[in-house]
Amino acid sequence: MDSPSRDSALRSPYDKTCGLVYFGRMLDKIRSQARAGLPPENVENFEKDFDEKCAMFLGVNYDLVVNYVNEGLTDQAVLQSCFGMGHRPSDGEIHMWNEFMRKRGWNDELSGTLENQKKKHAMLSRSEIQTAFQFIDADEGRLVNDNHAKAARIRKRIAIPARECPSDQQTDCSHISERVGSPRAQRRTRHLSRRARGQ
Repeated sequence: MDSPSRDSALRSPYDKTCGLVYFGRMLDKIRSQARAGLPPENVENFEKDFDEKCAMFLGVNYDLVVNYVNEGLTDQAVLQSCFGMGHRPSDGEIHMWNEFMRKRGWNDELSGTLENQKKKHAMLSRSEIQTAFQFIDADEGRLVNDNHAKAARIRKRIAIPARECPSDQQTDCSHISERVGSPRAQRRTRHLSRRARGQ
């Protein structure tokens, strides 16, 4: 997992190119390398981890991607060239790639590496950083705001709303919020049953 500097001009790994996350960031790294402007920690990991996985997903050699970029092609042209030389993924495969990459570092073999990187960069207290993408954004000064993390927190806070009766009915719905099987609920149920039989 790369550890970019806070002042890096690389785009967020969440940014998409033709629907693919991370691909644009990889091209930024290649262009920065050509200008000798890539931080040392990025140079060390330049042909590893996410870059290699991205090239592998497209079915091309990483050096081929570098050649396309160095020829001055746009992001979209590089990607289309990769599709032509390698594998053109379906929409379903792109979705799987995005989800796989977006969750890297969250309860997988990269979790230990992520914790080490957080410790190295004094981010152990940042509990919202749960994935490699989130770490990269945080380390480069961007807000950590990924749907994956937000959904996990929202699920913990969701409460089932109380049921409301239609405004045109006079039925007493206060018993609906009571715990099923409680003595109070049972008494109210028997009371309502007796009223219904007496009508």
